Amino acid sequence: MNLLIILAALGFLMLAAYRGYSVILFAPLAAMGAVLLTDPAEVAPMFTGLFMDKMAGFFKLYFPIFLLGAVFGKTMELSGFAKSIASAIIELLGRQRSVLSIVIVSALLTYGGVSLFVAVFAVYPFAAELFRQSGIPKRLIPATIALGAFSFTMDSFPGTPQIQNVIPAAFFKTDIYAAPWLGILGGLFTLLAGLLFLEWRVRVAAANEEGYGDVLLNEPAAFEHDRLPSPWLAMLPLLVVAVANKILTGAIPRLYGESHAFIPAVVGTSEPVVQDVAKISAIWSIEAALILGILTVMLLAWRHLFKKLSEGTKPAIAGALLAATNTASEYGFGAVIAALPGFLIVSDALRWIPNPLVNEAVTVTTLAGITGSASGGLSIALAAMSETFIANAEAAGIPLEVFHRVASMASGGMDTLPHNGAVITLLAVSGLTHRQAYGNIFGITLIKTLAVFVVIVIYQWTGLV
Repeated sequence: MNLLIILAALGFLMLAAYRGYSVILFAPLAAMGAVLLTDPAEVAPMFTGLFMDKMAGFFKLYFPIFLLGAVFGKTMELSGFAKSIASAIIELLGRQRSVLSIVIVSALLTYGGVSLFVAVFAVYPFAAELFRQSGIPKRLIPATIALGAFSFTMDSFPGTPQIQNVIPAAFFKTDIYAAPWLGILGGLFTLLAGLLFLEWRVRVAAANEEGYGDVLLNEPAAFEHDRLPSPWLAMLPLLVVAVANKILTGAIPRLYGESHAFIPAVVGTSEPVVQDVAKISAIWSIEAALILGILTVMLLAWRHLFKKLSEGTKPAIAGALLAATNTASEYGFGAVIAALPGFLIVSDALRWIPNPLVNEAVTVTTLAGITGSASGGLSIALAAMSETFIANAEAAGIPLEVFHRVASMASGGMDTLPHNGAVITLLAVSGLTHRQAYGNIFGITLIKTLAVFVVIVIYQWTGLV
């Protein structure tokens, strides 16, 4: 019965998301409904003491990354840099390679530090224009953007500044460049398999004489290519973020040591505030790198940004708030579910998996699926089981860098179920419904999930890190 309650809560939240309802509202409803059916007396205490506590904790730690990523992406858009990069890649590859062009544009922006939520808004107008001209069904746009923005540059490639690659560093005391060769091989597998899948879907649609579509919503105006900045200049802020992040990843721990304490200059306050630098240095480094990226854009394109910055950044800030609150709410939902008796059945079943890397991968991707959030499921899994994973790593002689990469990639596996916040945002921006476009997104989800097990096999066979 307890297991059925958890499954019912998950099913309810997925259905609500599939129907277009906000997970910010329905995540606590689903969580508290599960508590009500388990122990009615615990509804209020769990809501305040667990759901809101975990939601606020996640928001406190990671909101600056959501915010800075959104502002960086918006300044790239307002300056014309994002459009310049996209146009250059499209011209280079040719319009006949529409799917590949959009995947590369999405990947370049997200690997360069643009939040994946912001990348959706930046890339969609180009995707719509290209697919319309090429006669490719619009319903394939979300899956194409998902492959470029939500997969290999989100959690596989070493050094990616996305939050899913930052979180494991706080638990394993690694950095975002952990297990670079495994990350590269896993990312290439995802990219190639995803492109083959999408090209197959395009060929099937062409064989059925299916065009771009007739009943269309949220269609962007056609974009023009004149008066765009140089693509080489437009790439500079992305390069600044990547280089600064790499330098600061090593410099911050050397500067502050493993922990840092200070006493606030407030009368009557004598307790020091202690920061565990080893756990949060990766967060500090990417925050600083994004700030430098924003300043670089402003320096290079101040005349274009001056009049647009005030109003232009408001939607980005609102989007960052929405994305962070969505994820934090799903994190709170997952925390409540993990505290219920039924979850013991799930966790006990997962413990029976003998291989420590497979155990970690299945645990993380299961929780990412339950919460509908890669970062939320990853945070819950590592908060609950990181000590077990570390002990398993030491017992098996496996470097923690491998556990970092496997955890990060596994979080990007089953996270993109219908109630995922990024999926909901992607479909809303595209003017499509789950019924129209989710099937192809799920195809990418299966490929992402398979990729982490491919990486585990490669490590077991070769010992490559």
